[in-house]
Amino acid sequence: MPLHVHPAPAPALRSVLAALGSPTAVHEAHTPALRAVQGPLTAELPLPVHVLDRLSMSGRAAGGRPPRTRLTGWRFLIRSGDRFVAAADTRLTPDGWAFSHFFEGPYVAATERALRQAEQLGKSYQPRLLSVPELYMLTLWLHGAVGADAAAGLPAAADLLVPLAPAPPGIAPYRPHPVSELLPVLTHRLTPAAPPVPPTLAAPAA
Repeated sequence: MPLHVHPAPAPALRSVLAALGSPTAVHEAHTPALRAVQGPLTAELPLPVHVLDRLSMSGRAAGGRPPRTRLTGWRFLIRSGDRFVAAADTRLTPDGWAFSHFFEGPYVAATERALRQAEQLGKSYQPRLLSVPELYMLTLWLHGAVGADAAAGLPAAADLLVPLAPAPPGIAPYRPHPVSELLPVLTHRLTPAAPPVPPTLAAPAA
């Protein structure tokens, strides 16, 4: 079932296209794969990037506050021919959306793989990215409210989070987890009183 990819703000897309059309911006990027490309480049699959704040203070049972998210940018995958070679991030400035930087690395391929897997889940979702800085973790956030404003909203209990590779130890990448299942595990890892061996969501042994 196709994902409902929300259009990015027009200024964000324009800033990325301008950077792609700038030999200086491409040459100065720390992306050898991008600099080596011959032929046209396109910016596709825009994803809003949200950051999960206050994870270590969350947990209603522990008297904490529920986590909150905030939009920090839009990310585009950069295609050359039949493959994605890099990504471009944009950020919100006082003057509006602006190009931030190009990058390459494992999260580019991991994002593409997770998106393709999500299309096979049999349910429609609005794809987003959710970063968990406290655990150096990035997830594909599959939001059930496909028509919602991509810049707002909190993870619903039934939404799915798909850890991208590389994931923290003990958490299997590419395995979808309901928010109600994954967030308590992540919170537990940051609790000072946690036991020496925290719970994991690793894939079962074959």
